[in-house]
Amino acid sequence: MKVVAFEEFGAAGNLKLVDRPMPACGPDEVVIKTAAVSVNPVDVKTRQGEALASQLEHALPLVLGWDIAGEVVAVGRNVQNLSEGDDVFGMILFPKPPNGYAQYVAAPADELALIPAGVSYEAAAASTLAALTAWQAFTHFGQIKAGDRVLIHAASGGVGHFAVQMAKHLGAYVIATSSAKNKAFVESLGADEHIDYKAVRFEDEIGDIDFCLETQGGAQFQRSVSVMRDGGTIINLPSGLVDSDREAAERKGLFVNYFMHVFPSGENMREIAAMLGDGTLVPHISERYTLEETAEAHEHIESGRTVGKVVITL
Repeated sequence: MKVVAFEEFGAAGNLKLVDRPMPACGPDEVVIKTAAVSVNPVDVKTRQGEALASQLEHALPLVLGWDIAGEVVAVGRNVQNLSEGDDVFGMILFPKPPNGYAQYVAAPADELALIPAGVSYEAAAASTLAALTAWQAFTHFGQIKAGDRVLIHAASGGVGHFAVQMAKHLGAYVIATSSAKNKAFVESLGADEHIDYKAVRFEDEIGDIDFCLETQGGAQFQRSVSVMRDGGTIINLPSGLVDSDREAAERKGLFVNYFMHVFPSGENMREIAAMLGDGTLVPHISERYTLEETAEAHEHIESGRTVGKVVITL
């Protein structure tokens, strides 16, 4: 079968289409004929030698791709909830080597969910790591309550555009930041207020925030802390915070997750599947590439201009 692998960390050009044997099906796994794979910033940063590179160096030559959707073609002897012919999707094996940039992939059955009727493989693949990140931020690492004032940064991005929709689904009042060019898109997701982060300082515009999804780190973390109500919740996705950041949060008595780690969960994927199925959640796919164009997909994300998600189709 064909896979896209790289032998050393570095430029997108290191990604090469190569042959590998078909994956074996373990007792608790299924083998999936891949129809679509979503590409995330963590894929790009890892390939560059950052993010998870140090954890995955032992697996070189490495095949990335944690977000997969496709048809089950083999079922392990212990698997009871899936059958051959099922259409499934999920974030698999994160943060271990996923081997998803491939025509076929073996995946733990308990990390997958059935794709709802009427939802495409592409839409399903797009609604995995980024969607899980937002959902777990709101329901596991923190708890959004109906009526909460929720601030979502980078609301037009992969995680952000899911977060706006999910926060509205949970009954929140959503304030979203993005550039002016993405204002209409963010409002179409359901945001109650939009702030153009290039035109104004968001901390001069808002306050009394109950819950913040903070996606940038650095100076923006303390700026976000400044608009929180005492005792609020702030979930920080990137790392790199310093002692003064923690001290600022502690002075307000905030509940803070300083570096959220998304995790595979079949249960959460089924919850996301339900939202996809009833139209509560609609992924935005900005660009589609073939498996042979995986390097171009990485370069698109490197450009920093991605709205929503980038998907590889097979």
